[in-house]
Amino acid sequence: MRHIRLMSSLVAWTAGLLLLAVMVAPALAHHSFAMYDLTKSSTMSGRLVRYIPGANHAQLIFDVLDADGKPVMQNGKPAQWGVETGSAAALARQGVAPKTFPVGTIFTVMVHPLRDGRPFGAMAGLLIKCGSTMPAGGCTKETGQTLISGGGPD
Repeated sequence: MRHIRLMSSLVAWTAGLLLLAVMVAPALAHHSFAMYDLTKSSTMSGRLVRYIPGANHAQLIFDVLDADGKPVMQNGKPAQWGVETGSAAALARQGVAPKTFPVGTIFTVMVHPLRDGRPFGAMAGLLIKCGSTMPAGGCTKETGQTLISGGGPD
């Protein structure tokens, strides 16, 4: 009888450990930020082309603009960048949602670029919304609405 109880306990512990492993695996599978160069940051302004909401991370795809609001050209077409942010729900609480941050919105963002040089980065703690036209002097903390702040240049 004691042997049966011991086996039952062993089976219960094993099942519990397996269940725990299954529940923890998605959290461990979440990617790290190793693909971004966290020692570098770049601040750029752009016009939103696409907002891609996500449960873990959202993305803002944008055409890069100069301080006068003109597209920065690259190979004969507007240079396009993307930035990975926090979750769509967290962004919405800070005023960044399809309804409040529509396509065409001009904004400034600070990014940690990808290590491989592709035009994409992770948000580095600064997001300023400037509406549908570029303010005189560019989209800055002084001319726009700071939605997300963090260390770094204005």
